[in-house]
Amino acid sequence: MDQIFVKPEKCMGCRSCEIACAVQHAKDKNLFAAVLQTPPPMKRLFVEASDNVRMPVVCRHCEDAPCLNACLSGCLYRDQKGFVRRHKERCIGCWSCIMACPFGVVSRDPDKHIAVKCDRCHKLDTPACVAACPTRALVLVEAGNLSKEKRRKIVLSESP
Repeated sequence: MDQIFVKPEKCMGCRSCEIACAVQHAKDKNLFAAVLQTPPPMKRLFVEASDNVRMPVVCRHCEDAPCLNACLSGCLYRDQKGFVRRHKERCIGCWSCIMACPFGVVSRDPDKHIAVKCDRCHKLDTPACVAACPTRALVLVEAGNLSKEKRRKIVLSESP
């Protein structure tokens, strides 16, 4: 299963990923309509910055997902592809998932009083955040392939 990985050295903090995420979750899936939508659509990832480092923080859809384990109402579930998703009609607004998420990427919709989290753009081949990243700081790859790429870079950089 491919995962969204972040290459923080490539992130310039443009927030294109956040905008693409919000637009993908807007009613009309259109930037201009999303700007006027009330309430505005919510993003499901967050670009954080500290000193010279900028990094998108995304849901990891953890294998032993703390948010899923904490969900009291059965709102959160794991789909056939292995992603943690939600049945919004089952959310009771207890916020257990928000408290349990170690990455802080589950948020609260203040208008609907439900939890909001990444759904990996399950209707798209490539998540909107990955497709929108101009520097390829967000990539969709198999975990083993990312490790292999990192090992290759280390070997190539240490060669005389």
